[in-house]
Amino acid sequence: MLLGFNGATTMKADLPTDIAAASAAGFKALEIWAAKLDAYLRDHHCEQLSALFKQNAILPASINSIEFITFRGERDYAQITARCQQLCGWAQKLGCDTIVVVPSPTPKGGVSRAEIQKESVRVLRELAAIAKPYGIKLAFEFLGFPWCSVRTLEQCWEIVQETDRPNVGLVIDTCHFYAGGSSLDSIEGVSPEKIFIFHINDVEERPKDTIEDAHRLLPGEGVIPLDDILARLKGVGFDGFCSVELFRPAYWEREPAELAAAARKAALHVLSPYFEVE
Repeated sequence: MLLGFNGATTMKADLPTDIAAASAAGFKALEIWAAKLDAYLRDHHCEQLSALFKQNAILPASINSIEFITFRGERDYAQITARCQQLCGWAQKLGCDTIVVVPSPTPKGGVSRAEIQKESVRVLRELAAIAKPYGIKLAFEFLGFPWCSVRTLEQCWEIVQETDRPNVGLVIDTCHFYAGGSSLDSIEGVSPEKIFIFHINDVEERPKDTIEDAHRLLPGEGVIPLDDILARLKGVGFDGFCSVELFRPAYWEREPAELAAAARKAALHVLSPYFEVE
């Protein structure tokens, strides 16, 4: 398993700092936070960034993310497709093969699950067509929060299956898996090669419908049944990219290299019984 560090964990740091912190902590890969990529490329070129990754022996494993891709008006959706093309161009130059895409909140007034499925499949197929010439994969990430249109692994997997594109898979994030009430059995129904990214984290003990990103904790410090999730992933043959993704504001005040080291240590502690980790 390739273990990486996610730029959301050090939200206040810039991209060069993330790369340096991940390298110093012993990570082999970085999941790039898209806003940090935007900021860096305002004054630099992709070639400079690629050199920085190589100097630090860090793989740019994915870009996270294009948010709220579904149920958008014509003007907003045009911005989504333009953003997809922009990020695919950058990703190709960086040697980064995956971009995370995120479903929108459920529209006001509500929509049926069938309507959510239809809209998600439509958009994913269109974005997949944009990404294909660049050799880029799209990782669809369900969010377990009550407001999201796609909340569980079961629902996300149904959408990915119907989308039926080689470059479309999904993300399993342990916070969203737990908060949205995904079942452990649902992991066994997913083709492991379609799990493009696994986000590992933990969460405070609180009612599931009150969980927010700010309640995330380092792996092993909360109440998510990580052992059960990891055992199921191991059982289906998953051995892909794993990223430590935390959005806890208190963590953003810590020194990035120190936090990255703590994140790698915590992740290794829970992952090592199940996977050989790079």
